[in-house]
Amino acid sequence: MHTYLFVDGLDVVARSDSRMAGLDPRRLLRPGGPLCPTDMPCTVEVAAQELPEPGPDRLTIRIRLRGEMVIWSDLAYPGLDGKVVEEARFRLEQYLGEVERAYARLKDQPVIPPGPADARDRRHAG
Repeated sequence: MHTYLFVDGLDVVARSDSRMAGLDPRRLLRPGGPLCPTDMPCTVEVAAQELPEPGPDRLTIRIRLRGEMVIWSDLAYPGLDGKVVEEARFRLEQYLGEVERAYARLKDQPVIPPGPADARDRRHAG
C-alpha cells in the first residue's frame, strides 16, 4: 500500500520523480507521525524508489509550522502552469483534519509491521 500526496489536485510523488512510490500510509499519516508539523523544521522521507526496481533513492520534503500555516518546501515538481513548484502552504486546521481523515480511512486495512526505515523517516533539519 502506498501513500499518494496531492497538492492542488497534483500527485506530488509522481510529478516529482516517476520512479518513486509513496511510503506506507500508516507510517506517514499516524498521529504524531512524520507528516505532523512541529515548530522544529523536519526533513521527511515520503517516497522510495520502486522503478525500474526497488532502490536506495528517496523523495524527501521539508515540513515546518509557521504560525497557523504548515509549509512543505524543498519541492520540485511541475505545476499546472508548467512552472516548478518549490513550496506548498496549508492552513493548519485543514491540514491536520485531512491527515486525520486519511488515517481514519485506514482502520479497516491490514497493519504492516514497522521496518528499519521508521527510524529514518523523520530527521530534524538544522
